[in-house]
Amino acid sequence: MSMTLTKPAPLAAAFADFQAERSAEPAWLQERRAEAWARFTKQAWPNGREEQWMRTDIRLFKLDKFPLVQPMPQPVTVPALLTKNVELGGSLTKVNGSTIAEHLSADLARQGVLFGSLNRLCEEHPALLQKLFEREVIDPTSDKFASLNSACWSSGLLIYVPKNVKVAAPLHALAALTPGASDIAKTIIVLEEGAEATVLQETASSDAASAGLHCGSIEIVVGRDAQLRYVNLQNWSHGVWHFAHQRAIVEERGQIQWTIGALGSRLAKVNQEVSLDGDDAQAQVNGVMFTQGKQHLCYNTHQHHRAPYCNSDLLYKSALQEDSRTVWRGMIKVDKPAQRTNAYQRNDNLMLSADARADSIPGLEIEADDVRCTHGSTSGRVDETQIFYAMTRGYTREEAVRMIVAGFFQQVFDRITIDSVRDALGDAIGKRVRNLTGAASPKRSG
Repeated sequence: MSMTLTKPAPLAAAFADFQAERSAEPAWLQERRAEAWARFTKQAWPNGREEQWMRTDIRLFKLDKFPLVQPMPQPVTVPALLTKNVELGGSLTKVNGSTIAEHLSADLARQGVLFGSLNRLCEEHPALLQKLFEREVIDPTSDKFASLNSACWSSGLLIYVPKNVKVAAPLHALAALTPGASDIAKTIIVLEEGAEATVLQETASSDAASAGLHCGSIEIVVGRDAQLRYVNLQNWSHGVWHFAHQRAIVEERGQIQWTIGALGSRLAKVNQEVSLDGDDAQAQVNGVMFTQGKQHLCYNTHQHHRAPYCNSDLLYKSALQEDSRTVWRGMIKVDKPAQRTNAYQRNDNLMLSADARADSIPGLEIEADDVRCTHGSTSGRVDETQIFYAMTRGYTREEAVRMIVAGFFQQVFDRITIDSVRDALGDAIGKRVRNLTGAASPKRSG
């Protein structure tokens, strides 16, 4: 069941209503929101003259079509993909930015773990949250969408794991959108020294094609000797505009395995950065993208080495059907103190249509002189010989293409150590592969 949204008010009035609804928030948070809104009103929208936006056209996006303040949603049924046969330590469900269910095991709560609605926890733990906000993992001034998120986030998730606490069972969060709704969301994940956790976070829509807006931020701090496995699955409907800033800070000997699944949205523009701030920090970043129709997904990744003896390894793979397009821009940046850096990035693209397009732009910016930094990129079409060979063995063309696509992504799947995530991504992609008759042939006219 979906909800009926009222027509959005002009932005200034909408923000005034938004502030009025949050009068119970701490004064420091209200001040941060007001400063961010003032900055937002002065900033220009990104345009094609800017390097990071020249391949992503958002002229059709109109913010005033989506509400900043919306009524509590009615219940909707949006199944989670990542939790099949998984015992969870905590779970949270949001619809249109409103938390409708949250749970944390009593054992984890006794150990001081915080998990749940960021709005609620800001009121219950104001001193801790003020400290986390003041760290500014993400620069709130970087562009207009960052300012909008800083001013108007109405839904959020906080995961805080104290020193040396090991969270064995995964923590799961699901955010859902109904037609015409918006979700301006902030996620904060903090693992203190020696802590460990697995976090599964996913998005979905109640309708397969309806419009919507998501403007999000993800801020991660992996403390000294801490370990985080983090999975973020973006599965919005094909009418949703998806904008996000995501950044992780990894301290001395900390480790992060960050897996991105990008399957949905009409247009996505995501900035993802891993900053290795302490000696011997480790980061593995995995990306899986599958597009169809007229989808446009743009992911800018940044591996920032700021300390010596650190390792980062990034692998993004995308498969594209019909008229869809992906843009991947990767950068490895090595600061002068970051000697003995070992960094790698790779992007592979498989075109399943003659009209699909993949832009792949790797980059290096190195100031240290004792490093090993490499990158690679490939783009190609499905091999008709492979399809023919499979069809001679009794497979249909669709089954043959599905096997080829599965094999293409297998290198990423092999890096994912969580069975439910690996199976969910494989199943979701397999269901999207269509009967690609003559996939490599030119488009016919008439």
